[in-house]
Amino acid sequence: MAEEIEEAEVELEARLEDQETFEPPESFVEQANVTDESIYEEFEEEWPQCWEQAADLLEWDEPYDTVLEDEEAPFYEWFTGGELNASYNCLDRHVEDGAKNRAAIKWEGELGETRTYTYGDLLNEVEAFAAALRDLGVEEDDVVTLYMPMIPELPIAMLACARIGAPHSVVFAGFSAEALATRMNSADSEYLVTCDGYYRRGDALNHKEKTDKGLRQVDHDVTSIVVDRLGDELTHFLGENAYDYDDLVTEHEGASVEPVSRDAEDMLFLMYTSGTTGKPKGVKHTTGGYLSYATWTSHAVLDIEPEDTYWCSADIGWITGHSYIVYGPLALGTTTVMYEGTPDYPERDRFWEIVENHRVDIFYTAPTAIRAFMKWGAEYPERHDLSSLRLLGTVGEPINPRAWKWYYKYIGNEECPIVDTWWQTETGGMMVTTLPGVCTMKPGSAGPPLPGVDARIVDAAGEEVEPGEAGYLTVQKPWPGMLRTLYDNDERFISEYWQEYSDEDADEWVYFPEDGAKIDGDGYVTVLGRVDDVINVSGHRLGTMEVESAIVGVSGVAEAAVVGGDHDLKGEAVYAYVILEDGQEPTDAMRERIVDGVVDAIGPIARPEEVVFTPELPKTRSGKIMRRLLEDIASGNELGNTSTLRNPEIVDEIAQRVGDD
Repeated sequence: MAEEIEEAEVELEARLEDQETFEPPESFVEQANVTDESIYEEFEEEWPQCWEQAADLLEWDEPYDTVLEDEEAPFYEWFTGGELNASYNCLDRHVEDGAKNRAAIKWEGELGETRTYTYGDLLNEVEAFAAALRDLGVEEDDVVTLYMPMIPELPIAMLACARIGAPHSVVFAGFSAEALATRMNSADSEYLVTCDGYYRRGDALNHKEKTDKGLRQVDHDVTSIVVDRLGDELTHFLGENAYDYDDLVTEHEGASVEPVSRDAEDMLFLMYTSGTTGKPKGVKHTTGGYLSYATWTSHAVLDIEPEDTYWCSADIGWITGHSYIVYGPLALGTTTVMYEGTPDYPERDRFWEIVENHRVDIFYTAPTAIRAFMKWGAEYPERHDLSSLRLLGTVGEPINPRAWKWYYKYIGNEECPIVDTWWQTETGGMMVTTLPGVCTMKPGSAGPPLPGVDARIVDAAGEEVEPGEAGYLTVQKPWPGMLRTLYDNDERFISEYWQEYSDEDADEWVYFPEDGAKIDGDGYVTVLGRVDDVINVSGHRLGTMEVESAIVGVSGVAEAAVVGGDHDLKGEAVYAYVILEDGQEPTDAMRERIVDGVVDAIGPIARPEEVVFTPELPKTRSGKIMRRLLEDIASGNELGNTSTLRNPEIVDEIAQRVGDD
């Protein structure tokens, strides 16, 4: 019997390995929010009025006059004349509709502690904190900086700011003191909400010490509020012009704060993202367009219903957390899960424990995490009952077919559609992905552009490429969730994102996300990575993402990073840094298999000059691979700054391995 089971598993693995398309289960389609494939044609024919469907998911204080105002393109405006409040749409209206006792946020701390906020609880605390902010002097349009980890007080502060019309600027808690100061100075932010510390892998981290260091570099006075996360674990002193969060909420308990009616084009929040010049860009998102788009994509792509328990494992310090932990899910009245810690503490099954304990319906995570799950092995999810899941999603980077199929089999039990979503901080929400109740899934390909999104792959001259050819991913028409400008820098907004084309009838503006991609005959887009992530080997341009995908497609490989290194003959050559799955040995035979895998997938021109096995890759605190350092190692250059890494020690170890080879 055991032999028969083993043979069946081998056959299943082989079938999955060969299968190139997957259909959503009928049981999913029957209950999905969007099931009619004519939605693509409908949105194209009725554009831009089609986006009224997104606006209709919200409650408006004043109805809008015009769906899209494009006279000042590319400074497009959406739902002009309309007024609304984001906090009201995420809280009050659900309480008024009888959902007062429904769980809004389920929070898990890293040490196992839990908190649940019903919609009634959340509204009460948001109103109390909004009243406190007002008493401290926060007025409409003042930018409030939030520098906190994944604790409930972060979304509470976001919604409190939105309630009184004060845009928030969330700074990822893993960022440095200097990064905090740079963003507060750029936004002229005079108010800060932070915390004493938080836990990471069981250790208590002193966040306030870092905050205070950052505040010393801010060039204006700041009023700060400190959440006591660690209690007796860390003694902290508030200092001048600083207040305790709990004291303020207690003092204002029971306060009633009417939500400020905001114009659709009023700023909801700033989010700083890295720029090509090194100076962070303050991306401006507005109340009407952003909130309607985040809500519609949560409804159509993530298939969220109020009765669901939904979990996006991102950090709210990033746009994914804004759109798909806070605003989209709460606007739809669902239960959203927050987790403070890492996926492997205290054990490597922590995520699956959370899914089982909370009976999570929808799970949205990053390919980086999925590759880690693969490396650790299927034994960890197999310890838990994951049968509550009905939809899986990925976000943050392209997912290679092998990781996609592992996710599909071991997490979704081959019963959950997977939405592989491409989008950016600047787009506000998903742009290219399958609709799970409509579309066939193709592992490795994000899918077609969403209904109403005019995404095309073009060459350097702006002409659409043929199916199978690589080009530049562009968006040819505006969309409601788009950024409006860069804070206090309209010129940089145009120069970094937009290209103007003229014809006989009118000027047209095209949005360039700076990602390379290719498209197939069915209109499915495969994102190849940033256009600057290109290696020029003997005049042939190779996308690092494509080479990395080929390497990770080799059995036994968990993760890979590819960079270009100096080469006397080729100009640049391919250097691959590879992490193997547990139990795999870094042998010459494995190295040959990797090289052969790249040659088979792409061609001899992509043959790696060197394959370096490593237990880790140098990553920033946000989880991004620091390829610049790998390039320095490959080219024998002096190593640059490693202070932004979460594992700086690995750089010297990799350099030593290269030297030994």
